[in-house]
Amino acid sequence: MSAAPVKFQARKTVGQVEEGNDLAPKFDDRGLITVVTTDYTSGELLMQGFMNAEALGLTIKTGEAHYWSRSREVLWHKGATSGFVQKVRELLVDDDQDCIWLRVDVAGGASCHVGYRSCFYRKVPVGGDFDSRQDDGHIDLEWTDRDKVFDPVEVYGDAPNPTKL
Repeated sequence: MSAAPVKFQARKTVGQVEEGNDLAPKFDDRGLITVVTTDYTSGELLMQGFMNAEALGLTIKTGEAHYWSRSREVLWHKGATSGFVQKVRELLVDDDQDCIWLRVDVAGGASCHVGYRSCFYRKVPVGGDFDSRQDDGHIDLEWTDRDKVFDPVEVYGDAPNPTKL
C-alpha cells in the first residue's frame, strides 16, 4: 500500500460530477459525507454513518471501512476494537456524489456497537399500526431483533462508545 493520500477531484461541472469518471465527493459544511452500509450478500442495512476526506481515503486504500465519529470527533476504523471489521466489497457513490454506499462483509457478523447485527433493530409504527402503538403522544417502538451478536461490556468495557446526547 502506497503512502500517497487518495486525491479527490475538484467539483467543476454538473456533467463531470453526475456523468463523468472523476471521483469528486461533496462533503458538507462540516467536511462530512453520509455513508450507508449494507451486507454484501443479503443487502441488509447494517448502519449509517459519516466519513470525512481522510476516512474515505483510508477506506479506498485499505479496503476496510473507516468512518468519522461525530459524537467522539475522531477517525474510526470500524472493528479495530471489537474485531468486527467491515471488509469493503463495493464502494458506490450516488449521482451527485454526496452519499456513499458501502457493501461489506462483516467479520464476526455484527455492525452495531450495542451488540446487534444491524444498527436498525427497532421500527416505528406507521399507518394503522401507529394509533395502536401510541399513548399520550408517546410512540412505542417495535423490536425487530433482540438477539445480540456480542456483549458490548465484554468488548468495550463499562462505557462503550460514549456519545453526546
